[in-house]
Amino acid sequence: MNRTLTILIWSMVSAAMLVIITLPVSLEVHLVTAVLLIVAMGVIKTLKLDGNWRLLLLTFGTIIVLRYAFWRTTSTLPPITALADFIPGLILYLAEMYCIMMLFLSLFVVIRPLPLRPSIRLQPEDPVPFVDVFIPTYNEDFELLAGTLAAAKAMDYPADRFTVWLLDDGGTEAKRNNADPDSAAAAQDRYEQLQALCSELDCRYLTRSRNEHAKAGNLNNGLANSSGEFIAVFDADHAPARDFLQETVPYFARDSRLFLVQTPHFFLNPDPLERNLRTFETMPSENEMFYGIIQRGLDRWNAAFFCGSAALLRREALLTNNGFAGRSITEDCETAIELHSKGWNSIYVDRPLVAGLQPATFASFIGQRTRWAQGMMQILLFSFPLFKSGLKLGQRLCYMSSTLFWLFPLPRMIFLFAPFCYLFFDLQIFTASGGEFAAYTLTYVLVNLVMQNSLFGRWRWPWISELYEYIQSVHLLGALISVARNPSKPTFNVTAKDESVDKARLSELSRPFYLIFLLLILAVAMTVYKVAAEPYQAEITIVVGGWNIFNLILAGCALGVVSERREVRSSRRVNVERRCEVRGADGSWIKGNIVNVSSGGLALQLPSGAAGLGRGAPTSVRFTPLSDIGANEMALFVRSATSQGKGVELGCRFMPESGKDYRLIADLLYANSANWQQRQRSRQVNIGIIRGTIRFLAISVYQTGRGLGYLLRFGSGRGANND
Repeated sequence: MNRTLTILIWSMVSAAMLVIITLPVSLEVHLVTAVLLIVAMGVIKTLKLDGNWRLLLLTFGTIIVLRYAFWRTTSTLPPITALADFIPGLILYLAEMYCIMMLFLSLFVVIRPLPLRPSIRLQPEDPVPFVDVFIPTYNEDFELLAGTLAAAKAMDYPADRFTVWLLDDGGTEAKRNNADPDSAAAAQDRYEQLQALCSELDCRYLTRSRNEHAKAGNLNNGLANSSGEFIAVFDADHAPARDFLQETVPYFARDSRLFLVQTPHFFLNPDPLERNLRTFETMPSENEMFYGIIQRGLDRWNAAFFCGSAALLRREALLTNNGFAGRSITEDCETAIELHSKGWNSIYVDRPLVAGLQPATFASFIGQRTRWAQGMMQILLFSFPLFKSGLKLGQRLCYMSSTLFWLFPLPRMIFLFAPFCYLFFDLQIFTASGGEFAAYTLTYVLVNLVMQNSLFGRWRWPWISELYEYIQSVHLLGALISVARNPSKPTFNVTAKDESVDKARLSELSRPFYLIFLLLILAVAMTVYKVAAEPYQAEITIVVGGWNIFNLILAGCALGVVSERREVRSSRRVNVERRCEVRGADGSWIKGNIVNVSSGGLALQLPSGAAGLGRGAPTSVRFTPLSDIGANEMALFVRSATSQGKGVELGCRFMPESGKDYRLIADLLYANSANWQQRQRSRQVNIGIIRGTIRFLAISVYQTGRGLGYLLRFGSGRGANND
């Protein structure tokens, strides 16, 4: 009875909305209605009303969006007889309909995201299943791998119930026997060094004869040579906290059909946008929207998917799929969709339990996103989730949302160049007056802002999504076209890890952004000319010119993104509070505090004088590790000494010589996941639409000037040692 009543109510609501959306009303009536609905949405948002009020806000927004779509469909397309206008007009219309479709798919996904799951841990009476920990590697540095291995080995789990495996695709037999003697020697050195490291850290080293099927093949080789009931996967630059297994293993005992527990990817360093715009410390990171809200929304529909790392998987489920899927270059999502279609379940635990590194340079960032985009397009073409056998309806829609999202370069580039059709070629691709534009388009844009800020405000500030999409679209568009032409062509390219930018410079991928910026400036000049030369069309010219100005603001901000600031340290320091003792120059031990740490060093607070310690002095520190490492002291080199009130702060570099040193470094940097949670919470603040817009405009103005300055300084290829 209740189900029947619910269906009846929703049917009546849908019928009423259809009438409202298609009701022919005057322009003035529509504008007044839209304004009233927007005001109501603003009140709900300002008062932070939740529950059914949140649904009411989204309902009001949906009415305005659908009225806009109805108006665009019935009133704004050029006549089909004027093909020169109709074809680009239809392309623009389809781009807008794609955006509206993606808006409603995202609403479906995140309308009621699951709340944060409570922390559950293994109890003394619980069975302790055996876990194999896979760390696949290809060309990562020794120091990076040492930190990840040490952190994995230090996890809080019975030592005899898990094995850490380094799956090395950089030391295969084929590489060690390469015809090039230098390449063969480098592979042999890597093979021997990593074997020794694994032996010292009590980990297992595994390679294979040839690098086949990229990361999926490497993981499957690990499956074939291990036997644990569960598989934990960490990328080479993703180090787990001590409590990773404690926080993930217990879920599998609750559901025998559970194949995946996925946790978020937390990053210690900024991506190129955050680093070059200097927003990393204050603004939520790009990935936080996906891991903070979208994955929890997917989780409600049993569609949270494997993200390649920071996850625990059931071996039994993987074996029903012949291991990790490898047809696409995004083996993680492909594996998840195959197992979901076979009736297996997944959950998402929204707690940062792994800390990793993002690409530091813009070129590496684009390389990573190219792989993601091409891989998701392969899944769309090979599996087409909407008709994938075995998936439930909610899962179909969720996977469609996740894969179709990566088509964003197409509409983004269409929106970028659409104003040129009118300004340079006088094509009428959007038949509407200035008043109609204000009544329909501007209210539609404003409603989009309110809805997105209501859903994602804590995790994504206004206009930042548009900027991220623009900086990727310029280079991803060609990559998507190549997949459409030959879906099997893309190959897996490893993302560069542990990079640094030792000189300020322009990115090697920056040229298209400056060319686009120049075209947009010319379009501004053309706008001024057309307003003066054709005053009878000034209204529409100003509207199109305003659209072009918005594109110019985005393009100017992007100039700052591709202007690489100098930053030698690839990993930012993480604040910690650890008591310690430091050896003075006279051999005595001085009590102090470790205040922050990175993969390369730490900062110490000591009493004034610090027994003669100063810049250039060797010393050592000892502290009580959180894990049972069997050691508590390691060597340091003092790089700086700064007076701090009544004390002194020493900046020190690690001097690791053995496995126990890497385990102590990992204990300081990775063991305590609470540090990462605190850092995330400090950035996840909704600053609102107005403040966010003002801040974005200020950033754009400054970054436009900085980007043009870099062009003058480094356009000829010259570098600099400072910014």
